[in-house]
Amino acid sequence: MPLPDQDDSAEARLREILGDIYAPGIIDALLPEILGRIATFRAQYARPDPGWVDETDVMLITYGNSIRSNDRPPLAALDGFLSERIADVIGNVHILPFYPWSSDDGFSVIDYRAVDPDLGEWRDIGRLADRFGLMFDAVINHISKESAWFQGFLAGDPQYSGYFHVCDPTLDYSDVIRPRALPLLTAFRTRDGEKHVWTTFSDDQIDLNYANPQLLLECLEVLLFYAAKGARFLRLDAIGFLWKRLGTSCMHLPETHAVIRLMRQVIDAAAPGVLLITETNVPHADNVGYFGDGGNEAHMVYQFPLPPLTLYAFQTGNAQPLSDWAAGLEPTSPETTFFNFLSSHDGIGVRPVEGILPPEEVAAMAARVEANGGRVSARAVPGGGTVPYELNITFLDAVARPEDDDATRAAKFLAAQTILLSVVGVPGIYIHSLLGSRNDYAGLKATGRNRSINREQLELQALERDLADPISLRSRVLAGHRRLLAIRRGRPAFHPNAPQRIVDLDPRVFSLVRERDTDRVWAAINVSDATVDLTIEVARIGFAPGSRLIDLIGGSVVKVDGAQIRLSLPAFTAVWIAEAI
Repeated sequence: MPLPDQDDSAEARLREILGDIYAPGIIDALLPEILGRIATFRAQYARPDPGWVDETDVMLITYGNSIRSNDRPPLAALDGFLSERIADVIGNVHILPFYPWSSDDGFSVIDYRAVDPDLGEWRDIGRLADRFGLMFDAVINHISKESAWFQGFLAGDPQYSGYFHVCDPTLDYSDVIRPRALPLLTAFRTRDGEKHVWTTFSDDQIDLNYANPQLLLECLEVLLFYAAKGARFLRLDAIGFLWKRLGTSCMHLPETHAVIRLMRQVIDAAAPGVLLITETNVPHADNVGYFGDGGNEAHMVYQFPLPPLTLYAFQTGNAQPLSDWAAGLEPTSPETTFFNFLSSHDGIGVRPVEGILPPEEVAAMAARVEANGGRVSARAVPGGGTVPYELNITFLDAVARPEDDDATRAAKFLAAQTILLSVVGVPGIYIHSLLGSRNDYAGLKATGRNRSINREQLELQALERDLADPISLRSRVLAGHRRLLAIRRGRPAFHPNAPQRIVDLDPRVFSLVRERDTDRVWAAINVSDATVDLTIEVARIGFAPGSRLIDLIGGSVVKVDGAQIRLSLPAFTAVWIAEAI
């Protein structure tokens, strides 16, 4: 079945990609099934292409129940709060897995096509999609052991017999990269006796077998279902683990990239404008590999080195590693960009700074996080032993010291957030960062899981009381974000594809220039606890001698002395400098 209104090239590309995954006989049977689903989607759910992202696109990251109220379901409470408080400055929302689940705060999905009734209904998701560009999670590396798919496998249903990896536990799995210090294989009692299945993340997260073409087809249908339900962005969770081949690390295998190319081709053909984002918490070189050739894999990749390098800068007062890394970033294509964040529902991963920060600096960073009340999670390494995997702490508590007052705490944190909002790409702001949350020790104690320290569920009425106090920490942080976001969305220089140029001035200052068309913004952020005096030739920034410059954040006029700019940056201060209009 050819694609309507297209020549044979799309079909040929699909066939070529499938050739990197399956044998010819499988391709001949599978290709018509894929083409048929694309055609059906286009006939039933065609909608205008929303186009590429721009400087107005910022993503809020939140659980469906991060805000709770006694008088309405959590998704409805979230909708009301976001519509009132941030819709004018943040246009996109990543709702973390809102499907029925059995563990890992949603990432063990029982049913990909349902909304958790404890959160609300599909109509609640629809109302949010009417106001915001929504990101849905495609948690399709693994599925809950309570899912119908896995229960069918246990019961001997032939439909599901090939959906999972049945493994011989006597073989050597030592080369496999492990994200957690847990067993790789889990034994289950099935109708046909005990079987060991592959469980990368936990015994309740059963890895899916993409060598089975029917499983692949099911997951393509899930992606199209999400697009039909209003998703503008699809987050491919833990996608680097997708393909398994014993004797390898089972990470970033060629077949994994081929499956993503297939997903991209299907989405581009069926739902143009829906964007794929790959989540791969790995070293930078592997991570950017998911851009493919710049037009055939992910539209965006998570910028995982940014959180630990920014944290390191504020912990040590030294932004040089951050500056050096940012200066070496590869340019993106017009169809790709980075998805930036400092904090999320997970911890601050440290694997992405392998080769950037020496192991002793990572250990020191982890020790400082523990001194600030955080926790450190470990992963197993081949040959035995463990190493730090992620730092579990709110980013606000990570950058501030326990003895800081709220004004200092907010200033440090907002300076860090200004880095997030300055660098090339689309920024993502976690709801607990937006609202200035502290470590949630009650949640940590209740679950015993380190990640719970940054996953608090906020009671709406108490939150509103805090925000009504203009000097509360939450109020300071939200107001600071709103100011930065309002400025940013009006500057083409912050377009996700606008080039960035690092300007080295002082190790204590992260400094870069962003420019697009006639708009130019110089961002300078002091990460240290001392005032830094800067003198710089205007030509290095790109301004003309005698230009009238202002700080967009503070509103003050910047001193230009002939061909030089003289600037005094107090501790933990950020400026965005542009020509006055």
